[in-house]
Amino acid sequence: MLSVLVPGGTGQLGSALSALASPEVQVVAPASAELDVTNAGEVIAAVGTLAAGAAEAGRHPLVINAAAYTAVDAAESDEHRAFAVNADGARVLAAACSSRRVPLIHVSTDYVFPGDSSRPYEPEDPLGPRSAYGRTKAAGEDAVLGSGARAWVVRTAWVYGADGANFVDTMRRLEGERDTLSVVDDQRGSPTWSADLAAGLLELGGRIAAGDAPQRRILHCTNAGETTWYGFARAIFEELGADPARVKPCATAEFPRPAPRPPYSVLSNEAWRQAGLTPLRSWREALHDYLAASGQESRTAH
Repeated sequence: MLSVLVPGGTGQLGSALSALASPEVQVVAPASAELDVTNAGEVIAAVGTLAAGAAEAGRHPLVINAAAYTAVDAAESDEHRAFAVNADGARVLAAACSSRRVPLIHVSTDYVFPGDSSRPYEPEDPLGPRSAYGRTKAAGEDAVLGSGARAWVVRTAWVYGADGANFVDTMRRLEGERDTLSVVDDQRGSPTWSADLAAGLLELGGRIAAGDAPQRRILHCTNAGETTWYGFARAIFEELGADPARVKPCATAEFPRPAPRPPYSVLSNEAWRQAGLTPLRSWREALHDYLAASGQESRTAH
């Protein structure tokens, strides 16, 4: 019986968490305009209300922090604002959770790693962010883990879902607009449907509430398997019944962006599995179901 507060609640992850609400899980998911994580007064009041309401209802309170400055390229010229949300906001939220003894799950990113590995990153691998976004998210992790709160950092990657711009929907739109398109084939990661991620986070929250929390305070949670953006785009075309040969591979250097992208950002889910948590299914299966759920029935058979 959880009462969950989700700052950043109208984004892809927050919306997915709200959609999973049930009699056993009550989710309050305010937008950033309703709960600004950089405003200590608002955060203290929101966490206090959560704790009091949960106690009165006989529920376990939990905060899942989905609030983040995620404009990766914009952060290169606006690192101060990105730091305010991703690092200072995380610190404020963790302090409020610590003072009210409310557990916190803080969502982080593959961008905290340098992207030069040849094997999936484990939670304890050294960080080395190469972008402003990655630096601010790494600082947020440090703030949460050093706050004294009962807190867990869950890193994920390549998230897509409803209620927000995402790669899948962009490819779906471009499939109808262009004869061919070029997609980078030298960045590798694990596409992750926000609905699957949300279910995993709620499972972790249930374990925390039951007194069976993982010993490791940093975990990775993505859909299983890996691909490149080019491979991902081809899979989307296949699911749409379109010719995947219309997707052409290219190099990152052909499309320079302000923020460097990690060439390799696959996250190992082994620690998640070792903690007894349910591993997320394959990214391809999740993609199939996302497109079906979002109104585009796949025309391929599985």
